Amino acid sequence: MIRNGLYVYRSKARDGVDGGADGVMILRDGAMLGGTDFFYFVGTYTCSNGKWKGEFTNDEHTPAPIMRPMARKGTVGIGFNGTYCDNAAQIDLTALVGNRSLQYSATFELLVAV
Repeated sequence: MIRNGLYVYRSKARDGVDGGADGVMILRDGAMLGGTDFFYFVGTYTCSNGKWKGEFTNDEHTPAPIMRPMARKGTVGIGFNGTYCDNAAQIDLTALVGNRSLQYSATFELLVAV
């Protein structure tokens, strides 16, 4: 089971797209809540034997610079899968932004277990 806690979240766009962000994420009993300087996330996940998957939505709480791929797009649905260990995790995710499908990679580092 992935540890409940507060994590540092770092994402990077792939496939030559400029994007990504650093923020925080709370993972607790299958629920995830978090955000960055411009966006907030709400979602769910399941995990077992070092693997996890889930989905979350991304929306702006503060207008992001227009050059960011998810700026001014409203609520964006994101699906992911990845691996985890005792104090860290990684995911590959797909964000459906309008009619585009954007690929990202992200890491999670446990700051505080709760």
